[in-house]
Amino acid sequence: MLRALDIRDMLIIDRLELAFQPGLNVLTGETGAGKSILLDSLGFVLGWRGRAELVRAGAEQGEVVAEFDLPSGHPAHAILEDAGIPGGDELILRRVNRADGRKTAWVNDRRCSGEVLRRLSETLIELHGQHDDRGLLDPKGHRALLDAFAETEGARRDVRSAWSALGTARKALADAEAELEAVRSEEDFLRHAVGELDQLDPQPGEEADLDARRRMMQGAEKVRENVARAHDMMGSGGAEGAIGDALRWLESALPETGDHLTAPVAALERALNELGDAVDGVQRTLEALEFNPHELEQTEERLFAIRALARKHDVAPDVLGEFAEELRNRLAALDAGEGHITSLKDELRKAQSDYETVAEALSAMRRAAAGRLDAAVMSELAPLKMERAVFETRVERAEAGPEGQDLVEFVVATNPGAPAGPLGKIASGGELSRFLLALKVCLTSEDQGITMIFDEIDRGVGGATADAVGRRLKALADGGQVLVVTHSPQVAALGAHHWRVQKRIVDNITLSEVVPLAPEARVDEVARMLSGDTITAEARAAAKSLLG
Repeated sequence: MLRALDIRDMLIIDRLELAFQPGLNVLTGETGAGKSILLDSLGFVLGWRGRAELVRAGAEQGEVVAEFDLPSGHPAHAILEDAGIPGGDELILRRVNRADGRKTAWVNDRRCSGEVLRRLSETLIELHGQHDDRGLLDPKGHRALLDAFAETEGARRDVRSAWSALGTARKALADAEAELEAVRSEEDFLRHAVGELDQLDPQPGEEADLDARRRMMQGAEKVRENVARAHDMMGSGGAEGAIGDALRWLESALPETGDHLTAPVAALERALNELGDAVDGVQRTLEALEFNPHELEQTEERLFAIRALARKHDVAPDVLGEFAEELRNRLAALDAGEGHITSLKDELRKAQSDYETVAEALSAMRRAAAGRLDAAVMSELAPLKMERAVFETRVERAEAGPEGQDLVEFVVATNPGAPAGPLGKIASGGELSRFLLALKVCLTSEDQGITMIFDEIDRGVGGATADAVGRRLKALADGGQVLVVTHSPQVAALGAHHWRVQKRIVDNITLSEVVPLAPEARVDEVARMLSGDTITAEARAAAKSLLG
């Protein structure tokens, strides 16, 4: 609830302090007295976009302070917490506009942006009038209004969840198809490369072994000749035979020499054994150096094939096997990809079906609620002398999204048989005011905690219709707070609290002021509204009758 409004040096207001009350608050006054300035000032402190020049002529800055009661559970608390601003049961907004155009805002003595003010304002104030494009006249908000009336929060939560799951399924399928397409574009290469690698079947370390074998075979003939010569010199016809003969001669002389030949004989025995091992090793080398003349060619072919394949794929020869396994895995992914795509398509179809199910359930709730809302609004139009008008909530299929697949718009027809159209385009000024009021009465249960302001919503109506408008406004104010700027005496008479906006001249400067009216002054103000500048006894009597 708006508790107080303090305005300093704004347009033609030098200093104004207003203390508003629960219930129906009415502001009256002659045209041009400054009623719109109050709304401009309130809009300024709430961060709304309005007039560019607000500072009173000659002042360095203008300032507006608005105080609100903030009960527990009010949605403004969440905005304050999100902005890091301390809360409580009181909310104080303060905004300064300097003469050079700079604006500064505070919430509960904490600096804040205009965006924070605007977010808070959506939970604090609703402005309704003939030129209100922020509220009921904006078709973009009609679906949310219908949802609030229909209490669809649970169904919308299900739709949002299903939409999120549908988006996830779509992305998974798109990603998998993109990956499969990328692999499919190299399928021929993969199959050819894997075929080559499987046919060659290179082994780790094989390239080094082949290179060593090739080098050995290339020099084998010369090497074998030298080794064979060495073998001959070491064998029985060479060193082995000579040492054997020497050993036998020395052994025959052992008895006559005592211990003198024991050590030399033992050394020759050891030498003969070592020489035998050497001869065996050389013999094996000779056998190894014996090769098929075609073996060198075969070894070179395989060695060159491994090296060529390694260069082709830009990998080391020893990791060709690992590279082949990597390519086989990519081929396996390609071969399994179609099955995976089929599975993901099934999941997408299920997600689409799940979304359509909950979205259709939400649409059904909206269509049912639309009928109830239409009936409720029509019942309100009759007392407002618009019994021949038609109000319709259209629920049409729209592009699917997280809030469902419905486009909602309020349309009206002012006379039977006339084409229906948007609220703001079909209804005249007075008719529009009554349509808005009837609709607001039907939707008010969802707006507890918001101060509603009606700016000359009764324009163009009078008599019994104006009385009906006033009674609807009073009903809206029960248990809440409504501010009405009005020229209608019937509406003014129904207010619980009454202020008159008037001008005064001080030192040739025109200033606007707002005066709370005591009962007798209120009679005079309603009488003025009935008769004009000259208040007659009849007008005063009529005013007393209206005020009850």
